Amino acid sequence: MPEYLTLLLNCPLVIATIFIAGIGGTFQYGYCVSVMTSPSGFIKELVNKTCIHRYNLSLEQWHLSLIWSFTVSIFCIGGLIGALVAGSLISKFGRKRCLLFNNFMAITGAVLMLLSQTAMSFEMIMAGRFLCGLNSGIGLCAHTMYLLECAPRQLREMVGVTIASFISLGKFSGQLLGISELLGTEKNWPWLLGFISFTALFQLVTLPFLPESPSFLLFERGDRPACEKAIKRLWGNNDYSKEIEEMLKEKAALQNVRSHSVLELIQNQTVRWQLITIIVMFVSLQLCGINAVYFYSFEVFRAAGIQEHKLPYAALGTGLCELSTSVAFFMIIQRTGKKVLLFRGYIGMSTTLALLTVTLYLQHYLSWMPYCSMVLIFMFIFSFACGPAAGTVSLPGEIFPQAFKSAAYTIACTINWTGLFVLGMIFPVLVENLDSFCFVIFLFFCVVAVIYIKFIPETRNRTTLEIAAEFDRIHSKSGALHRIAFPENNLNGVKTYETKF
Repeated sequence: MPEYLTLLLNCPLVIATIFIAGIGGTFQYGYCVSVMTSPSGFIKELVNKTCIHRYNLSLEQWHLSLIWSFTVSIFCIGGLIGALVAGSLISKFGRKRCLLFNNFMAITGAVLMLLSQTAMSFEMIMAGRFLCGLNSGIGLCAHTMYLLECAPRQLREMVGVTIASFISLGKFSGQLLGISELLGTEKNWPWLLGFISFTALFQLVTLPFLPESPSFLLFERGDRPACEKAIKRLWGNNDYSKEIEEMLKEKAALQNVRSHSVLELIQNQTVRWQLITIIVMFVSLQLCGINAVYFYSFEVFRAAGIQEHKLPYAALGTGLCELSTSVAFFMIIQRTGKKVLLFRGYIGMSTTLALLTVTLYLQHYLSWMPYCSMVLIFMFIFSFACGPAAGTVSLPGEIFPQAFKSAAYTIACTINWTGLFVLGMIFPVLVENLDSFCFVIFLFFCVVAVIYIKFIPETRNRTTLEIAAEFDRIHSKSGALHRIAFPENNLNGVKTYETKF
């Protein structure tokens, strides 16, 4: 058995933390993204019935489409607001407590959506989606920071992959529960929307039994005994003296340095390349074309002869492909490293997008071309899941020092939510005007990501100080001596440390 798997099995509370934090964290985000596809017809029917009942007015199709689009998009607005406030909440209340109280928003939103049909109020679905967006915006930041800070350094990349795995699990669960044999029916669709209340309740009951993040206890609270106690609970009887020593070194380097705001992070020169890396990688994540591929998958499946009522089951195949690839990525990242897998992932996506543009154009002329498109769709999802999806989400927690982590996650998640909202608004226009050639735009961003990844350091088994030094080495013209700078509270004085290579 590989050494890293042995180490993970020797930390049973870390395994419990992965599951408990994930099921009430990024699982909620993935579920809310995919769950609205199945009950869309039933929700539009509820909107029309409500207007007839209240105002004796039957809505036209464009009215229904407008209300439906707003109902879907308000989730992104809630997520953006949640991401903007997440950093300050996480720094003030702690990762665990923030996750804990965040569940109340998910439960409230789920109950509103569950009762919407009985109350004949589509506005309750809108309010519920907004609250679920707030929950997801905060949860993306809090879950990622909490999990990475609870894991030993040797397992941090492997554990970080589970963040994306739970997003994939949430997407797949939304697709699976939405089929007509389960909750995708006229009678049961409110339970489909309200399902996240059960996962939130599960985390609310189980999370209090887990310790707070050791890094938060040491850096934010200055409580070394509590930090060591949390580490001992999480990592068991393993030798963790080296990790504590590294944390103390970072604490000494960051002495008298508080958690910085987003504006201070943007203005700070010492972490400029880390900030650029986050911007490039998260913009590329949203504009890599995964949503376009999922959109065109139905058209390809139809052209391949799959009957209309069986399309949801074909969509399950795409969701299962993403989930299974993400789980496989969990097993290999410790051997390969994040930089290599990100590079290979974007290379695979770039190649697949170029070929998919050609096959989608030719499928109207060649009867066998849709089958090629089907293969390319699954190849693209495979490349996405084993590269950008699993490797990007945890990046801010790995490349930023403790004082900048909250602000870095705020920026990353803001980019994520803004991209999701903007893409949702402009994508129909792109498809209408460019058809399958819209993939050329996404191909451009994939190629940019491939080029940029060559200039970022590997994060495997490295501390944030070592990664900061490597950024400095890659982007500096100086030779053997590199300066790692950490600003003081006034941001004018700079405390410097030297690292020799």
